[in-house]
Amino acid sequence: MKTVKFKDRTIRELAEMICGDFSAEHLFLYRKSSMITEFFSDCDTDYCHDGSTRSYWVSDVLRKILSEPHLNAQTPPETFSRVILQLMNKRDAINDDKERLRALAFLNKTLAEEGFEAFYAPDNKCLLHHIDSNTIATSVSNKRPLSVDERLRQKQLITYLDRASEDELIVEVLIPLFKHLGFSRVTATGHEDKALEYGKDIWMKYKMPTHNVLYFGIQVKKGKLNAAAKTNSSHANIAEIYNQVLMMANKTIFDPGTNKKVLVDHVFIISGGEITKQAQNWLGEKLDDTQRRQILFMDRNNILDLFSETNLSLPAGAYLQVEVDG
Repeated sequence: MKTVKFKDRTIRELAEMICGDFSAEHLFLYRKSSMITEFFSDCDTDYCHDGSTRSYWVSDVLRKILSEPHLNAQTPPETFSRVILQLMNKRDAINDDKERLRALAFLNKTLAEEGFEAFYAPDNKCLLHHIDSNTIATSVSNKRPLSVDERLRQKQLITYLDRASEDELIVEVLIPLFKHLGFSRVTATGHEDKALEYGKDIWMKYKMPTHNVLYFGIQVKKGKLNAAAKTNSSHANIAEIYNQVLMMANKTIFDPGTNKKVLVDHVFIISGGEITKQAQNWLGEKLDDTQRRQILFMDRNNILDLFSETNLSLPAGAYLQVEVDG
């Protein structure tokens, strides 16, 4: 299968737009190191700027993104579509280019070299068009509107998560969810005998179609995870679970199904509230490249989306009378 391969000049020019360098004609927001990290975090990636020359570093990241799996040569990787979407966000308009038409024209001079064109959809999101095939190339998925019943279920689950304990979040929400998603031996540790092992609240495994098995360790927090200096009664500090994550990644678990000890392949950090971008970035900076690839995040929004997508029954305590707008 052919892949999307951009010229070095194209990648360099895109990197300069992301950085907001002088060569981008003052049409793009200038981003210092921390803002570049935030930019890629908003694109749902874990790339953290390492302090090197910004445009060179961004160019390397773009090459990695363009090498990700994708449908065909006319459809770039979804991550690249998110990069264009984020780059052309109208909230970042500067220098009397409110609708970003001059920035769009500047971007399209670069993209035309590769056979693509960017355009604004009616919802003001910037999408990609493959010129030769005359197809919409952007693969970023847009969530469909929820029905009244779905919004009611979601609001009931939000109300439940607001008052649920950490044990209830694990036993009543996460274990049924992961079992429904096809994970096996979803096992909560330490919530009956109060003897947590290496900070793993849950471990489970997933059998791939190739019959290979992946193991997952999960650290669960009830409330918001942030990067603040201290923890309060409802928010947890990401630094507090840093050592637990390291232990999860390096310590073995016993799988009675195979009668063997195994290492976990990935570690889920799950919050019943929000996991802030700052918290994710902080952890990413502390972990090396190999460790970062092991970490998966799931927060309240992800839980709500999965319950909607799978139509999984809500916990028994979630069926309350709540009002839904519209």
